[in-house]
Amino acid sequence: MRNWMRIALLSLLTLASLNACKQEFLDTQSQEKFTDDAVWSDPALVETFINQIYFRLYEPLTDGRGTANIVDEGHYRGNSASNLFNNSESTQDNLYAWGYQRNLVWNELYKSIRYCNVFFDKVGQVPFSGTMLDGKSDRDRMTGEAHFLRAFTYHYLLALYGGVPLVTDAYGLDSEFSVARNSYQECIDFIVSECDKAASLLPEVQSGINNGRATKGAALALKSRVLLYAASDLHSPNAVISAFEKPELLGYTDDMRTQRWQKAKEAAKAVIDMGIYELHKAEPAPGDSVAQNITEIFLTNNTSEDIMVKYFNQGMGQRWGLYSSPNGYYGWGVNAPIANFVDAFQMADGTPFDWNNPDHAKDPYANREPRFYATIFYNGASWRERPLDAKGLEPHNKIQTGTYQRWNATTGKMYETYGIDTRNSPIENWNGSYTGYYCRKYVDPTVNVQYLRQSVTWRFFRYTEVLLNYAEACIELGQDAEARVYINLVRKRAGLPVTTASGDALKELYRNERRLELAFEEHRFFDVRRWMIGPEAYSPAYQAKIVYPLTANNVTAAIPEVKHVKFDERAWNNKSYFFPIMRDEMNKNPQLDQNPGY
Repeated sequence: MRNWMRIALLSLLTLASLNACKQEFLDTQSQEKFTDDAVWSDPALVETFINQIYFRLYEPLTDGRGTANIVDEGHYRGNSASNLFNNSESTQDNLYAWGYQRNLVWNELYKSIRYCNVFFDKVGQVPFSGTMLDGKSDRDRMTGEAHFLRAFTYHYLLALYGGVPLVTDAYGLDSEFSVARNSYQECIDFIVSECDKAASLLPEVQSGINNGRATKGAALALKSRVLLYAASDLHSPNAVISAFEKPELLGYTDDMRTQRWQKAKEAAKAVIDMGIYELHKAEPAPGDSVAQNITEIFLTNNTSEDIMVKYFNQGMGQRWGLYSSPNGYYGWGVNAPIANFVDAFQMADGTPFDWNNPDHAKDPYANREPRFYATIFYNGASWRERPLDAKGLEPHNKIQTGTYQRWNATTGKMYETYGIDTRNSPIENWNGSYTGYYCRKYVDPTVNVQYLRQSVTWRFFRYTEVLLNYAEACIELGQDAEARVYINLVRKRAGLPVTTASGDALKELYRNERRLELAFEEHRFFDVRRWMIGPEAYSPAYQAKIVYPLTANNVTAAIPEVKHVKFDERAWNNKSYFFPIMRDEMNKNPQLDQNPGY
């Protein structure tokens, strides 16, 4: 499929050869080496300059791991960065241990902002052709994209650090780098302004080779997310540490929360009212596998609910499939869902799963809601054909994360064997999930991850998020009936009955809906913080213990016993609602104020 993300690969390699740069094509330093004559006199090269800012946008599929592992979604085996975050041990000296999310740290985000600022500094001298495509000129479209990219980057800075310096100049070597942090409100106002500018300049649809670039809908969806975060608990007066001497850096100091929720509602409604997005298979047809409908969203290049996506090809090195797949398929089990998250999935009738219910406990993977089957690899789940050297060990293509008790008649003793997808696997006994679960979301069953990289599409924004944003704002405004309309749209697509809940029960249900619907999509880490539920989310993590016991006649049972047991201690400190600014940044800029607790 032709789109900007793919042709950008060739463009970047071409620019590298023009400048005799011996470096990887995604090395962002190459932008520093572009001469003005080589770039700003050629609109095609200007577009390539913008492409590289797109490449810097954070998503977890390329590196194969994300924030799910440092919140109550997943567990990353043996990683020191995960341990630091899950126990609130991050400091201004060790934050970069989180290196695999390298595009979500202070200096990398500011690099992207600088590239946007360079564009605005130089755009006046570019000889744009004025060619119209999708109803917008090349000048307007590229300018709108730069406004969007700057807004998106500042959004991440704000969500992680609170108020940050608003830099709109393209700093050079002789510039003054010492600048104070702007207030949270000033940053929100700036980002919203950037989104509005972008929305006015961008087309509603980017077609042909521009498919995947920012659109008006993407700018408005970003605005919706930004205003939703701004209205949330974390940024209300004195929400975190009331003694912090500069609370304006972390949130609002006024009591106008109702107005902020109204703005968040209006921003989400603006996307809805565009009328160009809809839920993928919003009304499951009779006989549909709803789980398969949901799976399709994340394995299909394009769906009706896509607002902004990133396309991949195998040459781009996407590692999510390798990192997430079960051990018995030569996967690494890096993004392993914790049992706490698994327990959040409802029953098929919409009631909560409950270990105290004997029927639930006896067969915990039966009669669960469709999103469970679309998201989780659990013991006994069917999957693709095993690799050739594994077929003899497990010929039925079902996930095995259990321990089998067997009887040795010669010795008269019991011994144990282990499923092919456990950490004691006969395939690879150094890989695999610690939790007894694997992430199914985004894992392409047509790709042999042992040898090939998959190329599924990443969605920066999809329509479901906007519907949930709108519902949350309605709940906070006391408009429960309106909120239920949009929550039930999502539940209907998920094969669940409508809810009639109200008040606190509706809020609790909504938050669980968001947790499940947007799982492993880089939302939960931020939702936990803006809702200020850190102590709940960072409670000890649980894993599945699955045992096929010996029966009275020393035959291995066909049905396992499943229990969830604690395996990973986690802890919370309120300082972790915000990241620390790294010491080297503090040393370079004495006007910066450190966040509280660091």
